[in-house]
Order: sequence, then C-alpha cells, then structure tokens
Amino acid sequence: MKTLRIVLAGLMFAATVATVAHVAADDRDNDRDNRLRTKLAGFNEVPIVSTEASGRLMAQISKDEQSIEYSLTINDLQGIVAQAHIHLAQRDVNGGIVLWLCQGTARAPAQVAATTPECPQEGEVTGMLTAASVTPVATQQIGANELDEVIAAIRAGKAYANVHTNLSPGGEMRGQIDADHGGHR
Repeated sequence: MKTLRIVLAGLMFAATVATVAHVAADDRDNDRDNRLRTKLAGFNEVPIVSTEASGRLMAQISKDEQSIEYSLTINDLQGIVAQAHIHLAQRDVNGGIVLWLCQGTARAPAQVAATTPECPQEGEVTGMLTAASVTPVATQQIGANELDEVIAAIRAGKAYANVHTNLSPGGEMRGQIDADHGGHR
C-alpha cells in the first residue's frame, strides 16, 4: 500500500511538471508570435527607390491583443521626413494606411493626430497603437477600431511599414512586417 502511494505521488508530480512545462512553452510561443519586426530599405519600395536610407521597426503586440508597442528607427533619409505608417498589403503591392507611426510635414488625420508622435529626421520614435489608432480603409474593408483585423493581417505577413519623404512621396523606405514565429515560418 505504501509503495502504491509513492508511485501515485510520483505520477502526480510528473503530470504536474509536464503541465507546467507545456504552459510555459505555450507562453514562450505566444510571446514570439507577438513580436514584430522589419528592416526598411529603398529597394523594398514599389517602385524601388535608390536611397541610402535604412530603418527598423520593432513592435510587440500585447498579450490581450488590445495594443501594439513599437519603436521605429530612421537613418540617412535623403529627403525631409513627411510621415511613417503601417499599410496592409502583401510584398510588392501598395496598400492602404491603417496605423500612423509618426507625422512630419504631412499630418495625421484628425482622429489619430493627437496620439501620433512627431517623426525624427534621424533616430528613434516610439509609441503605442490601440484600436483607436486604426485608420479605416474602405477599399480593404478595414473599419475604425478594427485592431484585431490589422493584427491578423500583420501575423499573416500582409502588412508593411513605410517612411515617406518630400523626395519620395510614395515612400523612401519600406519593410514587410514579420511576426517572429520562433523560426517556424
């Protein structure tokens, strides 16, 4: 009887350890799925732009998927920074603006202007995007406050970051956003 209790206690302990390990692994996978990144370059633009400019967008979707915290780094722009955003479209296709990252000589629409930071000509800008940050794109059936739809497109690899300047109004540098799936994609 004593042996049976010891065996049962050992099995219960092993099951608990396995469950905790599985939950921890799921949390790590979810954290990876919530990390976003891209490198921006002129050759990623449509059409391409010959520029020395480079940049990086790093972002994190919150666990409850109600916000995206981001950092955009801008280097060596040839023109004067006008604006930066996230657009919805696959690689090599231009799409609508759904999230403003920063504003410069071009100003954000009234509904998001107060929460959109100023773009640096060089350096880093940070911010927090929420459902209220979503700019509707009727032709792509994205409505106001549909952050969940934007996050789904980003995770599907169908969104890009873009920095516009006076010399390249369509964008001086661009990068397709990648959700970090822990190397699984």
